[in-house]
Amino acid sequence: MNNQFYNQIFHKHQQVEAVPSNKEITNWALQVIRLLFPEQQRQDFFDALQVKEEFDRLQRELAVIMNATKACEDCDKELLAQEFFDELPGLYALLNTDIQAIFNGDPAACSEFEVIRTYPGFFAISFYRLAHALYKYEVPLLPRILTEWAHSKTGIDIHPAAKIGEYFHIDHGTGIVIGESCIIGNNVKLYQGVTLGALSVDKNMAYTKRHPTVEDNVVIYAGATILGGETIIGHDSIIGGNVWLTKSVEPNSTVFHKSAITVFNKARVE
Repeated sequence: MNNQFYNQIFHKHQQVEAVPSNKEITNWALQVIRLLFPEQQRQDFFDALQVKEEFDRLQRELAVIMNATKACEDCDKELLAQEFFDELPGLYALLNTDIQAIFNGDPAACSEFEVIRTYPGFFAISFYRLAHALYKYEVPLLPRILTEWAHSKTGIDIHPAAKIGEYFHIDHGTGIVIGESCIIGNNVKLYQGVTLGALSVDKNMAYTKRHPTVEDNVVIYAGATILGGETIIGHDSIIGGNVWLTKSVEPNSTVFHKSAITVFNKARVE
C-alpha cells in the first residue's frame, strides 16, 4: 500500500467527529430500562429521592450524548433531554401494556417477572419504544443505534420510525422485520419470521409510505410476508404462517397458505 492510501484514511479520520461509541449509547438505554424495570437488574435505593437523582443523572447523560453526536444542531439539547424524560411515565405505562400482552398471550409465560427478565420480544420492544420517543424529536443516529443493537441481540429488526400501538406482543420473534413506515395498531401479535416490508426499495421512495398497515387485534403467524405501503390488514384478522400478501385484507378475515403435503410410508407399502 502506498502513502496516498494512508493519507486518504488519515484525512477521513480527521473529518469524522469524535462521538460516543455505540456501546456507551446503548449502555445509557440499558440503564434507563433497568431503572424502570428493576426485574432486569435491581439497584439499591434508600428513598424515592435517590431514584429521582438517578433519572436526573441519566437525563444529563442524554444531553451530553446528543451534544457529542451533533444531534439536532440548532436545538436546546438540555431542554430536549428534559422533554424526553418528562415522557417516561407514559412510556413506562405503554411498556407495561406490552408486558401484559406477552404474559396473557403466551401459555409458557409463568410470570411478568419472567417476561421482563428473559423474553427477547420485550427486550426488542423496550429498545424500540425508547428509540421511537427519540425519533419523534427528530434526533438523528441515536434511535437507529438503539434498535440495531437490540436487533443484533434478538434477531428482531424494528425500525425506530415505525408506529406501534399498545399491548404489542412479539412471540419468539427471531427474524421479524418491521419497516420504517409501518403502522401497527393495538393488541397485535407477531410470531417469528414475520416481515412487514416494502414492495420496492428504490431510493426515490425514501419519503413515501412503503410498508403495510396492521389494524387492531390482528395475529400474524410465523413466516408470513406482508408488503407494500397501500396494503392494509383489517382489524380482527388472522394471517396464517408462510402467507405472502401484497394486497389489503378486509377486517375479520382469515388468510392461510394452502399447500399439499404427502406422507409416504415405505414400510407399510411393503
